[in-house]
Amino acid sequence: MLQPKRKRFDGLLLILYVNLVVIGLFMIYSSSQSGDSILDMINLQSALGRQFLFAGVSIVVLLFILTISTEFWKTFAVPLYAIAILGLILVLLLGSEIKGARSWFSIGLFSFQPAEFAKLGTLLMLSSFLSNFRTDLHEWRSQATIGLILLLPVFLILLQPDAGSALVFAALLIPLFRAGFPSGYFILGILLASVFILALVLPIDILLYIILFLGLAGLMLSFDRVIYWISVLVLLSVLSVVAWMQDFMTLMVGVLSLFFLILSILAYREGRLRYVSFVSLLMVLSASLAYSSFFVYNHILKPHQQERLDVWLNPQKCDPRGALYNVLQSKLAIASGGLEGKGFLEGNITKLNYVPEQTTDFIFCAVGEEQGFIGTFGVILLFTLLVLRLAQMAERQRTAFSQYFIYGVAGIFFLHYFINMGMTLGLVPVIGIPLPFLSYGGSSLLFFSILIAIVLKLDFGDRLR
Repeated sequence: MLQPKRKRFDGLLLILYVNLVVIGLFMIYSSSQSGDSILDMINLQSALGRQFLFAGVSIVVLLFILTISTEFWKTFAVPLYAIAILGLILVLLLGSEIKGARSWFSIGLFSFQPAEFAKLGTLLMLSSFLSNFRTDLHEWRSQATIGLILLLPVFLILLQPDAGSALVFAALLIPLFRAGFPSGYFILGILLASVFILALVLPIDILLYIILFLGLAGLMLSFDRVIYWISVLVLLSVLSVVAWMQDFMTLMVGVLSLFFLILSILAYREGRLRYVSFVSLLMVLSASLAYSSFFVYNHILKPHQQERLDVWLNPQKCDPRGALYNVLQSKLAIASGGLEGKGFLEGNITKLNYVPEQTTDFIFCAVGEEQGFIGTFGVILLFTLLVLRLAQMAERQRTAFSQYFIYGVAGIFFLHYFINMGMTLGLVPVIGIPLPFLSYGGSSLLFFSILIAIVLKLDFGDRLR
């Protein structure tokens, strides 16, 4: 017989949260200070003062959420989602334009970003829908509803435009995966995303040749005598390299197309029409996306948007004193920290403001320069432990709603810290995603604190032994 376990909060999650908030306050003070006193924490004109106030408000909100019934979040998921959507609409009409994006409501010294809380509303709505006993993930109506739940806020955020916040909604695919959403959609998404990225790096004719070659390989491996067909693929690979070096690619495309046609006929005769149709459709989709990506990049994206992608994928095309400046200074600051760092408040690159947005998007540079490899490894370890702990907590939940919600929270934290740290190292595009708890910003800190509070409450209310 199950007996209620003694009620207590998850101590490890709470410790990780407090540690990250404290580190964030120190790093904001370090990256924003200019010789002033630490008494700036009570000065609302300073970044440290406002962040200190936000931290206090976040703790109060966290404590308040812990008093709310666990049933509240599922019961009011639909109204909270509707309020989040309304906020995204109103910010397009009444919001303040900051750096070309209408993403904020500004009140005096403070700003509020509805997109942050749209993530919460969407996650609650998604978790509620997935936990409904009527939901069948293999039925098209349920799939269409999930698509609407996710894409509506993404569409409104892209209108602001704020591609960074829109990208974070990809984290909500994790609870979908855990719920048993058909894996074919995930495979197709990864494939198309890869084609999109390659279309920005490779010449379009080379990419189309690769798509044709992979489609041919897919057909070959469906037949018997796999070793024989692998030998044929190796031979075709060698011929392709020779054709590329000797500028005979057009001839090779014709040879591969003929091979594909012959194999399609053979597969059809063996009763594999569905497989041939699937491979052909996949090739058409990939080729269409390749052309679309090429067209959008060259004819629709604005120059500054093209530069963001070039900084990531083609840095050799960028001006080191222009679009590439932020990433170069970021790398320099992190590398200059060495093993042990220069020490707290001793980061010259940070102190002299060489790194733009060093209190927000590039706060990780301050950690790297002042605390070195040891400090950056420590911060990465804390975030990794946070995500792993959330995943562990999700698996022990008794209700589907709690499990899906906590998995979504884990995905949001992982995507935020992975992309933010990747931005500072030039591994992903610079798209303006904050580092949870460390980056300056009241909306961000409050949003992440609310997520932690809800997780603590759901876990507190649902744990049994």
